[in-house]
Amino acid sequence: MSRAAATPLLPGLRAWWTMLVICLEERLAYRGDFILGTAMRFLPIVTQVFLWTAVFAATTRSDIAGYSRTDIVAYYLLTMVTRAFSSMPGLAGGIARSVRDGSIKKYLVQPVDYVSFLLAARIAHKLVYYAVALIPFGVVFVICRGYFPPVPDAATIAVFTLSLVLSFLLGFFMEATLGMLGFWFLEVSSIIFAYMLVQYLLSGHMFPLDMLAGVPTGLAGVSVADVVRWLPFEYTAYFPAAVWLGKIRGAELARSLAIETAWVVVMAVACRVAWWRGTRRYSAFGG
Repeated sequence: MSRAAATPLLPGLRAWWTMLVICLEERLAYRGDFILGTAMRFLPIVTQVFLWTAVFAATTRSDIAGYSRTDIVAYYLLTMVTRAFSSMPGLAGGIARSVRDGSIKKYLVQPVDYVSFLLAARIAHKLVYYAVALIPFGVVFVICRGYFPPVPDAATIAVFTLSLVLSFLLGFFMEATLGMLGFWFLEVSSIIFAYMLVQYLLSGHMFPLDMLAGVPTGLAGVSVADVVRWLPFEYTAYFPAAVWLGKIRGAELARSLAIETAWVVVMAVACRVAWWRGTRRYSAFGG
């Protein structure tokens, strides 16, 4: 890289790093509330363990769609990790609210890129969240270690880690793009609710998507699971968990990683286009 090309890059990186540090300090300002909220996220684990124990007790089958009772519990615990990366609570609504109340205009007149600021804020949120949740997560996984198969090989762990990073980026750009619909619609809460409902059902957070393999679409040889795997939702919960459990291997694993990466690029471009188009039709008055 030439010196001329590096010169504008360094100030940009320094500005982004400054935003990240400020966002970290902001997250740490209310540590008690953050710790309590993090701890409460672990309560649904007990419910899910009891639920799937009851489901398997009511049937004579030893597995459902290739998942035993222990596999289901391990799968749900792993999707909690994935959702902790991919979920962006309040992001879409916060963007739409900023557009509606006019507070977004400061990002139009200050030398701060709004999308970069939001990304830094979410990275800060995740760093603080995992710093707080590391011990509870560790305790839960130690207690439930009997539900998990042996630790996979290094290559699988590397792919799992990569899928978590991609799920974070995918979740961020999807919700940021959704929030920028506020440039065109006065109220987007119904759209956000519909998105959250579809995302919850099709991400695999409720149940493994393998259970949809036998559900027909009306097309010859095509199941609902085949359609869902081409959508971005499964990569925000199901995919990393299935990778760790060894449910996806070989060529299918490579194909799924390529699809996830493609969706990250598509949604990143869509987010930038929505910001560019939205700010050109946006008007704000007053101080």
